[in-house]
Amino acid sequence: MSAMRVVLDANVAIAAVATHGLCQAIFELCLEHHQIVTCNAILDEIQTKLIHKLKVPAPIVADFLSLLQQNALLLDPEPIAPFACRDPNDLMILGLVRPGKINAIITGDKDLLVLNQFHQAHILSPRQFWQLNKTP
Repeated sequence: MSAMRVVLDANVAIAAVATHGLCQAIFELCLEHHQIVTCNAILDEIQTKLIHKLKVPAPIVADFLSLLQQNALLLDPEPIAPFACRDPNDLMILGLVRPGKINAIITGDKDLLVLNQFHQAHILSPRQFWQLNKTP
């Protein structure tokens, strides 16, 4: 599979840190083979949830965010019409699609998954993305 430009939903990135499972494998796959695109709001959400909700030690969070910032393209999302998605908090993710020329959004968020696609970006669960990448 050729390299894609991907957005990792904050919760996928958080699961990559908090658990040693599929999301961690996807994060590593994306670091190695794809271009991760993100924005400051996603980074802020990752930091807040890791520190305050999951009580991950601050140095580990700082290392993870540093790794992400060094390996991701940081863009400002374009404004998206509020009716584009059920959850207004997801508009920032959709706002990265055109400026970032995104091929895939990787998320477990049902409000995004129900869309299936936004412009040229396929909206995939972590499992769907993994299977897409593991198919010869």
